[in-house]
Amino acid sequence: MPSTRRVVIAVFPDVDLLDVTGPAEVFALANRETGSQAAYQVRLVGRSRGEVTTSAGVRLVADLSFAETLAENAGVLDTLIVPGAVDPGPGGSVARIDRDVVEWVKAVAPQARRVASVCAGAHLLAAAGLLDGRTATTHWSTAAQLAADHPAVTVDPDPIFVRSGTVWTGAGISACMDLSLALVAEDLGEEVALAVARQLVMYLKRQGGQSQFSVPLSLPPAARRGIDELRMFIAEHLDGDLSAAALAGRMCLSERHFARVFRQETGTSPASYVEATRVEAARRLLEGTDQGLELVAAGCGFGSVETLHRALRKHLGTTPAAYRRRFRTTGRPGQPAH
Repeated sequence: MPSTRRVVIAVFPDVDLLDVTGPAEVFALANRETGSQAAYQVRLVGRSRGEVTTSAGVRLVADLSFAETLAENAGVLDTLIVPGAVDPGPGGSVARIDRDVVEWVKAVAPQARRVASVCAGAHLLAAAGLLDGRTATTHWSTAAQLAADHPAVTVDPDPIFVRSGTVWTGAGISACMDLSLALVAEDLGEEVALAVARQLVMYLKRQGGQSQFSVPLSLPPAARRGIDELRMFIAEHLDGDLSAAALAGRMCLSERHFARVFRQETGTSPASYVEATRVEAARRLLEGTDQGLELVAAGCGFGSVETLHRALRKHLGTTPAAYRRRFRTTGRPGQPAH
């Protein structure tokens, strides 16, 4: 393995700006944290050298052309990153397929040790045939398109990122930082990746298996404003009385009528929604704090550790202790997270 890992990021007209600059910043900070500018060398590659205008209107400068990278010696490329772009469509966002990028990816991917896509860049990897027979993710808004256009790809719209062998796919926007941190952790170790996350002032370093969605964000806004206000109340009062009777009282509805309205607006029962919201809160505490299970259970409204255990087994298929071991992002001062 060479001491300098050469990373190339594709750029093309209307590419999403953060998909390019987010990974580049993570690798630059990894260089700073290791005290070496040789850990990563990042280059932007486009149809030709020169300026490329992103979707944000900010212009980037491609260091190399696609043709130049193909003319170089094979084996010198460590990581290939393919960002994405979307266009508005009648039913929402539509991933843009840039054919020049697709053809370049087909040709250059065999030279790379690993390939990663960010956001809608998964559509470009799929068009190049790199995702056939693999599980992949992308931004939730284009996941249905990816599945429809590429039936040979198993599309999982939930995770932040997915690794399938040497191919990584990431979800949208800020998830590019999580995927890039995972690449750094693979190369330089978890401690360096966590140090980079701290420099970025990221709330936590999320693992790939975590969901793109929080419980409130996974549901569309309700037609009745009172239901959205109630959902906010639930999130802010998890350790309070959130029984169907109490919630119905806040809505000034009978319990039966409230249950019917809530299901109509959210697609789930009040009890299921409250439990899922409490599980999400427990996940955050297990990931980001050293609180004992008794405090986690009480703070999230489960009442007992036993109830917390049952809920996590039901929703996540694991125990609180096992979940913390896998996803914990904090440690005692001076120690890495476990």
